Amino acid sequence: MKTQKLNIVRFASKGKDSFYDAIISKVNAYFETHHISPYANTEMWVKTIVMLSLYFIPYILLITGFGAGNAWIFFGLWFLMGWGMSGIGTAVMHDANHGTYSPRKKVNTFISYILEIIGGYTVNWRIQHNVLHHTYTNVMGLDEDIETMGLLRLSPRQPKRWYHRYQYIYAWFFYMIMTLFWMTAKDYLGVVRYKRHDLLAAQNVSLKQAIFRITMYKLFYYSYIIVLPILFSGMPWYFIIAGFLLMHFIAGLFLSCIFQPAHIMEDSPFELPVDDNGKRQMENSWAIHEIVNTTDFAPNNRVLSWFAGGLNFQIEHHLFTGICHVHYKKLAPIVHSTMTDFGLPYHVQPTFFHALREHTRMLKKLGRK
Repeated sequence: MKTQKLNIVRFASKGKDSFYDAIISKVNAYFETHHISPYANTEMWVKTIVMLSLYFIPYILLITGFGAGNAWIFFGLWFLMGWGMSGIGTAVMHDANHGTYSPRKKVNTFISYILEIIGGYTVNWRIQHNVLHHTYTNVMGLDEDIETMGLLRLSPRQPKRWYHRYQYIYAWFFYMIMTLFWMTAKDYLGVVRYKRHDLLAAQNVSLKQAIFRITMYKLFYYSYIIVLPILFSGMPWYFIIAGFLLMHFIAGLFLSCIFQPAHIMEDSPFELPVDDNGKRQMENSWAIHEIVNTTDFAPNNRVLSWFAGGLNFQIEHHLFTGICHVHYKKLAPIVHSTMTDFGLPYHVQPTFFHALREHTRMLKKLGRK
């Protein structure tokens, strides 16, 4: 396979006495003053147990025949598993893959493998999310979170098709099947693409190893999530498939509704790099690029913040990926005041509903202009 490295861009220098230096200094001072660790605390470990229980307890009930013959109970268990899967994605796997549970790498690596248990592949996640998305947020050709094979137009820099005019209506269907696509084809397509762009080597894995591991993980996942319920739940196979789809529809829609309003908003400039003596150069420094392309929402909604793994504080997350999300709410006022001091825009939507509404408007705008 011919290797074709990504056409990487460079960010502008942060400069002397930069915003990023100031915010790092203030956040470090916060943890030192309060004598607390930026890693997981008791609240985080309790949340981890709750999220895992929300997924695995209903599953155990399923395969032990609880609710057999009662469709309401049966699909209710799959419904709970969908929320458990969402919670594992936002509040467990996500933090583990960012290394925020513990300063010990082995602890984070061990917890991160929960992604394999729910059907994913950590190597792909780290490349797409940690490396590409968090470095090149909203940069077309580098941030794969805005790439949809042309089905959706998530950036004004992307080609517009006639059907994008209706994407504000049909996008929600594709959001629902997001995790389902990930658990079937996306991981295989991803590793082939990352091999071509020479991104697998940094994860110390070859293409053959990646494909073999993905296949083993998928066989394990589909064996326990579909085959065992068919054998032991006492319900017809087509009920199992319907429940499985229900679980993924719930997880995919919720996760999309958390991630998409954080970046696909009218406030985001979606900058393109300019040519600088043959090199691609961004106008802003990395930290400035991240905050102008990111939006917080529902900062006072404690329930949403708890279940969404603090990802409604997306600005804080992008600036401090190495800090556990349970600290974001306390860091938000520090970030906000520092941005104000430097004359930088702080994008925030007051509620979850406002965020979804503005994201829908952006989808409509992108489809018509």
